Amino acid sequence: MSGDFPVGIDDIDLRRQLVAEGWTDRDIAYAVRSGEMCKVRYGAYVRAALMAQMDAVGHARVRSRAVLRTAHATSVLTNHNALSEYEVPLWGVDLSETHLTRTDGKSGRREAGVVHHRARLDADDWRMVNGIPVMNPPRAALEVVLTHPPEVGLVAVSGVLSRGLASREQLLAANEAAERWPNSLNARLVLARADAGLTSVAEARTWHLFHEQRIPRPEPQVAVPDEQGEIVGIVGIVDFLWRELGVFLEFDGRIRYTKYRRPGETLEDYLMREKKREEKICLLTGWTCVRITWPDLENPLRTARRIQALLESRSRKGA
Repeated sequence: MSGDFPVGIDDIDLRRQLVAEGWTDRDIAYAVRSGEMCKVRYGAYVRAALMAQMDAVGHARVRSRAVLRTAHATSVLTNHNALSEYEVPLWGVDLSETHLTRTDGKSGRREAGVVHHRARLDADDWRMVNGIPVMNPPRAALEVVLTHPPEVGLVAVSGVLSRGLASREQLLAANEAAERWPNSLNARLVLARADAGLTSVAEARTWHLFHEQRIPRPEPQVAVPDEQGEIVGIVGIVDFLWRELGVFLEFDGRIRYTKYRRPGETLEDYLMREKKREEKICLLTGWTCVRITWPDLENPLRTARRIQALLESRSRKGA
């Protein structure tokens, strides 16, 4: 978890503060139009330089800080807003909404873009992260599971597990404490599927596809040593492996390209190196590879048939 997020809660300028410093509404509007400042929500602004190259999750984190500037003093970030502070990968959540819970057990006022939850919180249910109050990882992950479809919850829970933010036992304990909450049965099913080996959104969503389409469960994140028995960087790690059938699956996506490209390496160079890596793994092991992409996850039935056909083909050859 990184503590160098560029926008702290004190970097949010409220309109009333700017006016007290001598700004007029015209000054503020001009600063926004000129690109000097960004309006992050009604009556809240931040210097544009601090927002440079920030993705959608980063913008959501800034908005959550702006919400906290005017929220009740006992409020803590919860749900996916809390998980974003732990840098857990998110998918399928509404980033335009900020979720809060008050530690005094009272509900807050209704606001556009802000979801106030009323719940009993103990002192160990939340902590300070990056200078702001947030729900602890097990409870925040469970809240995502209870308020979203299983695939969304699986991404969140697996992200918490893979980053060592909570153990499976802690997640199960959080679920037991919330046994009377709506969708608690759904939570048990998601927790049973979650795996610390699912290190990205793509891997968690692919894992969900395996379960929903009844594809035999493979091993995630399998190391493949080279001829000397060594694993060099990412070269010998495959995303998923059906060991008995000799089939491994790799997910091709933009994040993979940007994460594993070397300094100065073009996309064409990276793709050629990735092809050689796949060929080397196949030569070393005798396995065969199947690759999928983001569009394949949007057509799970067709993708499952392609994977299943390959698995069945390898099974027949081995019989």
